[in-house]
Amino acid sequence: MLADHILFIDAEAMVIDKPAGLPVGAVRDGSISLENHLDSLRFGFQRWPSAVHRLDRDTSGCLLLARNPKAHKRFAAAFEAGTVRKEYLAVVDGVPDGEEGVIDLPLAKVSSREAGWRMIGDAKGKRALTRWRRLASADGRSLIAFAPETGRTHQIRVHAASGLGLPIVGDPVYGAARAGSGRPGAGRAAMLLHAWRLAVPRAGKPAIEAEAPLPASFAAAGFGDVPA
Repeated sequence: MLADHILFIDAEAMVIDKPAGLPVGAVRDGSISLENHLDSLRFGFQRWPSAVHRLDRDTSGCLLLARNPKAHKRFAAAFEAGTVRKEYLAVVDGVPDGEEGVIDLPLAKVSSREAGWRMIGDAKGKRALTRWRRLASADGRSLIAFAPETGRTHQIRVHAASGLGLPIVGDPVYGAARAGSGRPGAGRAAMLLHAWRLAVPRAGKPAIEAEAPLPASFAAAGFGDVPA
C-alpha cells in the first residue's frame, strides 16, 4: 500500500516514495495507477491529494502530492519558477570521463508511426540543463547523481544517453534495453533511475524536504548504498 510509502506529510503536502512500474496518470492499458491509491492517501481529509509533478512510470522515488487546491497551485508555481531542488540517482552503463560536469543539451520531441515518440537532443529544441557527479563505479557501471535545473520530459534519460554518452541501465527507450517491452518484472530488468531527493521552498514555513531510500533493484546491480 502506498500509505506505507510516506516520506513527508503535513496539512498541505505529502511526499511518497513511488514504486517503479506505477504510472502517475491513468494509462490506456488499464494498469493500476496512482489514481487507484489516492483514496487511501486522504488520512482524514475529504479531498484526495493530487500529484503536483510527474515521474516516468519506471522511475521510483520522491513524488509530491498537494492536499488541497491552493497548495497545489503554489507548489506548481514553484516547479515552474525553478525553485524546487531535485536530485536523482541512476546506474549507467560505463564510467564517465571525469567526476562531475554539466550537460547542456536542448531537447525536442520526435515521433513516427513505427517507433512512437521519444525525446532527442536538438539545438532547436527547448533548453535543458543537468548537473551530474559520479558517486561510485563497479563492474563497468557507475552510480551517478543527476540534478536537473530544467524540467523537460525524459531529460535525465536523454542527457545520460546522449549527453554523458552512458545510457541508464534498463532504459527501454534510450538504453540497451530499448528492444524490450513491458513493465519492470515483465520480461526485462527495471530501469535504474530513482528520484532520490526533493526540496520545495514555502513562504513562511519550513521547506518540504524528503529523501527516498534506494530500491532493491539498485542493490541487485551492486549499488546498495549511497557513498557519503
